[in-house]
Amino acid sequence: MTPLKKNILFIHRWLGFISGLVVVIVSITGCLFVFQDEIQDALYDYRKVTVEQKPFLPPSQLREIAFKYYPTAEKDPIVGYYGKDRPAIVMLPVPKLGMHYINLNPYTGKFLHDEDIERNFFVVVEYIHLYLLLPPVIGKQIVGWSIVTFVFLLITGIVLWWPKRKSDRKRSFNIKWNGRWRRVNYDLHNVLGFYACSIALILALTGLSIAFQWITKGINKAVNLGQTYTAEEQVPVSDSLHRPQMPIDAWDKGFLYAQQHSAKAQMFIMYGDTKKAGGTITINAYYKALHYYKSDTYDFDQFTAKPLKVLMHQNKSAGLKVNDMNYDIHVGQILGLPTKIIAFLASLICASLPITGVIIWWGKRNKKGKKVKEVVHRRMHNKQLTGKA
Repeated sequence: MTPLKKNILFIHRWLGFISGLVVVIVSITGCLFVFQDEIQDALYDYRKVTVEQKPFLPPSQLREIAFKYYPTAEKDPIVGYYGKDRPAIVMLPVPKLGMHYINLNPYTGKFLHDEDIERNFFVVVEYIHLYLLLPPVIGKQIVGWSIVTFVFLLITGIVLWWPKRKSDRKRSFNIKWNGRWRRVNYDLHNVLGFYACSIALILALTGLSIAFQWITKGINKAVNLGQTYTAEEQVPVSDSLHRPQMPIDAWDKGFLYAQQHSAKAQMFIMYGDTKKAGGTITINAYYKALHYYKSDTYDFDQFTAKPLKVLMHQNKSAGLKVNDMNYDIHVGQILGLPTKIIAFLASLICASLPITGVIIWWGKRNKKGKKVKEVVHRRMHNKQLTGKA
């Protein structure tokens, strides 16, 4: 091994020790989260409703129903319509009780389920994945920089693994299953690491984009070749000086407008900040249920429901489109079941790499110790035979 590779190996080993535990936890929770929609759909009947040939109830009615269960909830809940065959959800922040999801039939308003979201298994898994169950400000930094380290480990791992001779390449791409367990472990670390490397890098980089805003901005700027799109950066403000004499429900009018202008959308998520005079109501219209890539965004004046900002998917910059698909890529749902399976397997391999790496280090450490003992024993034996002190 060349001096350069020895230095790379030293750095690779110790960075692995530093970030290994976090990588294992983040990777395993990532595996669990990949199929969370499918698992929950199989377990919970309330996640499906019978499709009816009539329009959804307006958000004002859904909010009114939800507030009957928690009258002390904060004023501006999030309202989500998740598809024709799925319940509408009113997400209520309730003082002292936390966030509650009230699942309602979107056609009739019938109560289906009250979920304390902090007790949902997959939400707990997600919080471990994102923050290690630490306070978000601290946990996000630990996870984020551990993943930065992991990206460096993947790159240095490829440098260390890359076979020097062409004759070694075929052997390097296969696991020697009939070898000793240490050889199998060595191959699992190197060969599986190589095959998963490209997917692991994509998962890591999309995860970093979730953790760090500067990564998101960097991707946007890089894809847009440094060009700025003012329409995307515009921050709309409601006009509190021109309120109508007869109050209207801007949520309902805004929802109707979004439905008309995004006729192909299957999922709508609404949120607003009406506590502030300049706060607006925002509606995201997603073209496919439970997928977040392709969407139109509307911002409305909270007093008049006047559209203040409309950003259609086809008019978005390439950088914004890439960032919009970040979540779907990260959880593997960008191309459906095949990419979910790929993301699951890649995450599983990522979880194994720190473990197999430690076993390799431990085996080499013990091997060196045995060699030293054998050398000392041989020297002592030779001295006894020669009679020298």
